[in-house]
Amino acid sequence: MASHRRIPANAFRVPPPFLSFAVRSEEPQHAFDARAPYEWVHVVRADFLDADALGSLAAEGHARAQAESFTDIEYAATTLEDLAAAAAGVDDLVGRIASALQLTGVLGDDPAAYRSSVATRIDYLAARGAGFHNDVRGHWPRCLFWILALDLADVDFVMPHAGVQVALTPGDLVVFDPTLAHGLSRPADRGVALEASFLGGAQDRQVFLTGEILLTDAQWAAAGSPWLPIEEFERRGALDLMVAEFDDSSGSIKRPGALRDCMKRSTCYVDAAGD
Repeated sequence: MASHRRIPANAFRVPPPFLSFAVRSEEPQHAFDARAPYEWVHVVRADFLDADALGSLAAEGHARAQAESFTDIEYAATTLEDLAAAAAGVDDLVGRIASALQLTGVLGDDPAAYRSSVATRIDYLAARGAGFHNDVRGHWPRCLFWILALDLADVDFVMPHAGVQVALTPGDLVVFDPTLAHGLSRPADRGVALEASFLGGAQDRQVFLTGEILLTDAQWAAAGSPWLPIEEFERRGALDLMVAEFDDSSGSIKRPGALRDCMKRSTCYVDAAGD
């Protein structure tokens, strides 16, 4: 049975004058709503991938997606058939990933929901270190992300505003809220993403499989991050992560004082909302 760790991601480091974080959306159905960030990171050990399967998938990933510069994050589409061929020794790779994700409980108890989610999209992701950034455009605020480490060494996954720093090894499957800033750091750099630490050497590049987990409004509520009227988050003194700009090395939020009016209906991102 795969092992599962649930790591708190709620040690929020919110810059003044704000008191909390919030996630807004570009989609019409949530034009005047927001949700709090998801307060957990899940790490599942994908013990169904042995060294041969990891090596074969990693070789395919490196061939398809190549990150040349620090902070480059390159995606490459693949197919379920190509993935099955690359991991020929793994019976039902999609089903195995889905079963691992089911341990997180983020979509409830139905195995079909996880399988459908995995089968909808799997990409290769290549990086050469990753400066701090978040993913908030389009429908991402309704998603959690998962990454499955295939090839890396001496790398931590860091969410600087959530108090999360996780050492990664090949075979680690990580589920997290991409609207919070995240990046990759060397352990010796103490949570800072430094270009010099990812230049040169045999361990300067990383490759993953990745996908998204789309949650319904009911599932977000069950996960503890319900969509609520924007006025509730204005009352909480929330900073909208849609407009936050991060220092890619430290993750600090630039010029937070300029974002004072971010949680108002007048700052809606959707054209002709409510029409």
